[in-house]
Amino acid sequence: MKTTVSIIKADVGGYPGHSTVHPEIMKKAEDELAIAKKQGGINDYFVGRCGDDLELIMSHNTGVDNKAVHKLAWDTFVSCTEIAKRLKLYGAGQDLLADTFSGNVKGMGPGSAEIEFEERRSEPLICFLMDKTEPGAFNLPVFRMFADPFNTAGLVIDKGLHHGFTFEVYDVMDNKKVTLNTPEEVYDLLALIGGKSRYVIKRVYPRKGSPVSEKEPVACVSTDKLSKIAGTYVGKDDPVAMVRCQSGLPAMGEVLEPWSFPHLVSGWMRGSHNGPIMPVAMEDANPTRFDGPPRVVALGFQVCEGMLGRPVDLFRDKAFDNARKKALYVADYMRQHGPFEPHRLPSEDMEYTTLPAVLDKLKARFSSMD
Repeated sequence: MKTTVSIIKADVGGYPGHSTVHPEIMKKAEDELAIAKKQGGINDYFVGRCGDDLELIMSHNTGVDNKAVHKLAWDTFVSCTEIAKRLKLYGAGQDLLADTFSGNVKGMGPGSAEIEFEERRSEPLICFLMDKTEPGAFNLPVFRMFADPFNTAGLVIDKGLHHGFTFEVYDVMDNKKVTLNTPEEVYDLLALIGGKSRYVIKRVYPRKGSPVSEKEPVACVSTDKLSKIAGTYVGKDDPVAMVRCQSGLPAMGEVLEPWSFPHLVSGWMRGSHNGPIMPVAMEDANPTRFDGPPRVVALGFQVCEGMLGRPVDLFRDKAFDNARKKALYVADYMRQHGPFEPHRLPSEDMEYTTLPAVLDKLKARFSSMD
């Protein structure tokens, strides 16, 4: 029987502002998933958070896009939103863009990443949770995990990885997708995913000849852009992802290594600024400075017979202290630009923010230079 792991997340209200998740909401989510586990709807669960995003990590045997699992998540978010409204939390229910559940959370506001697979002899899995950024923030690290030999030594010295990987890339602006194979199409891949606001890695698959089935994804990223769904600024997209490790795949340490470099991502304050992504323990995922800087949490699970067990908070390791220090240095540097690019996003990326309303006010005052 195949195991499915699902991460479904939503911002149901910040405490305070956009900083963290209220303890009552965390408890409510725990209670709802505990009931579902007892009733057999899911095998196991973990309730996490990154910044003001509530993260439901669930294992089950019903496959991806399962209506019952997605409804469980939706109903949990609705119940938590009621608490958020009672407590007057900021942006209560801001990621719930529909009034009723329609069979799947896709296009309804919450983000999701799911993988279905046959468990191997050992099945390490890392769940990554982000806050104050967009799905394209995963492009650089996921590329380095599966296609960069300077990051992943196994691509060079492990014959199990020599077959390379297939990247499924979404064009989130034109609603299209393409698959590209590495290493031979690595330049084509980079030509796309370097434009992270439009082209986003959705899934990664092993290729034929790999010891891992090429039919089962080994990485998955949530790719919904809330601004595209709502048609206006509704906050950051705050993506999640999961990556399987070891035995024909990058080792856990190779999956974590890209995060030693706090690369620049889009989001931060009002979803309108570039800033460094800072790897932190879940307890430190409380963005406050200019509502940031953006954060990423890594929770490591050892999946066994459909059960998740308790996670290891991987970025708690002191080995990431230098990355955090560098992120703070870069945050200082970027903040000194104030409202100027490249700290503020370029004009084309500001289309769905609050800036167009300001520019519209000035439209009538412009005149021809001729």
